[in-house]
Amino acid sequence: MTRTLLTLAALALALPASAADAVAIRSAVSFYASFDETVKGDVGRGALTPGTRLTHPAKKGEFTFNDNIDAKVFTIAKAKGIAGGALEAVDVLPDNGRIYFPAKGNLAFKKDGWAGSVSVWCKTDPDAMLKTKFCDPIQITQKGAGNGGLWFDFNDAKPRDLRHGAFPMVPEGGKPIPESDPKAPMVRVPGIGWKAGDWHHVVLAWKNFDTGKPDAATALYIDGKLIGEVKDRPLAMGWDIDKAGIYFAINYIGLLDELALFDRALTIDEVKALHAKPDLLTPLKEKKGAVRPFRGKPQIAPTQPKFPFDATAASLYQQAYSEYTALPAETTNDLGLKLVLIPPGQFLMGTPDDEPGRVAAYPEGPRH
Repeated sequence: MTRTLLTLAALALALPASAADAVAIRSAVSFYASFDETVKGDVGRGALTPGTRLTHPAKKGEFTFNDNIDAKVFTIAKAKGIAGGALEAVDVLPDNGRIYFPAKGNLAFKKDGWAGSVSVWCKTDPDAMLKTKFCDPIQITQKGAGNGGLWFDFNDAKPRDLRHGAFPMVPEGGKPIPESDPKAPMVRVPGIGWKAGDWHHVVLAWKNFDTGKPDAATALYIDGKLIGEVKDRPLAMGWDIDKAGIYFAINYIGLLDELALFDRALTIDEVKALHAKPDLLTPLKEKKGAVRPFRGKPQIAPTQPKFPFDATAASLYQQAYSEYTALPAETTNDLGLKLVLIPPGQFLMGTPDDEPGRVAAYPEGPRH
């Protein structure tokens, strides 16, 4: 008789809701940067090292790209984050410079429809600390904020507003939607009023982008609360994903922490869980530098080791199955119980007839 061993996903059904939510949230992560030790991603489905984009010195409308960042402008503030260390941006880059993580792989983009979320913690005073008219803590784009751009920013109002935009790509020969248009795909928070001593949590969650249908939606959450939505309209980013970037800390002065992207739109309860437990994603650091596979993408499951096998083979199989399912090999629930992923396997019930010490009065066969 074949027995399929319990996986962590099934075990989560028996856990308290908060523990099950933590597993589901972590499993949806496509990119995560804790900023505890370095300005790099900890885990992701694409490149983990950031680069810099600068305005081309001679060609109007074009850019140059470097595979490094200015370590004097972007540093790690040890133990000053909402959870561990944090990214500290101390100045503005010249030549309209901005740093980014490559979007390819790290973002669940699909040309025929996709969804996702981005979560980040911010600590700044936009009215007192920022040096430029506009500042984008997060901007995901290929060409710009108003041409296939997904972002939130602080504008030049006094006091500054926080705004979330999801601007579709501009067709050839077309004109971008003005941000001043009342119908622009934006959520506005007038006079956000953040102060330098306070941490704030921002989540953008979107779905049905690039479907060609008027069914797209994107939501802005601040500190665990839904602030506003843009919905029931066609929103196509139309990126060449090889050229798109996850830009962060654009003209930003202050601290950023716990930057994460997800391969689906988070629910309000999941957003609340991330806000209530800022270190919820830190267990992902156990796989630092690992590539997390896309959930739902056709893949070949890892081969089960042939019995008998030793502890090393078992550990390797567990790790391979963890990466295949995007489930953690180990996790701890809110009750402090440590749970381990047990990959599926097979075994025989019962004992052979010739086993020494087998008691006929208590049959343990036939084996099945």
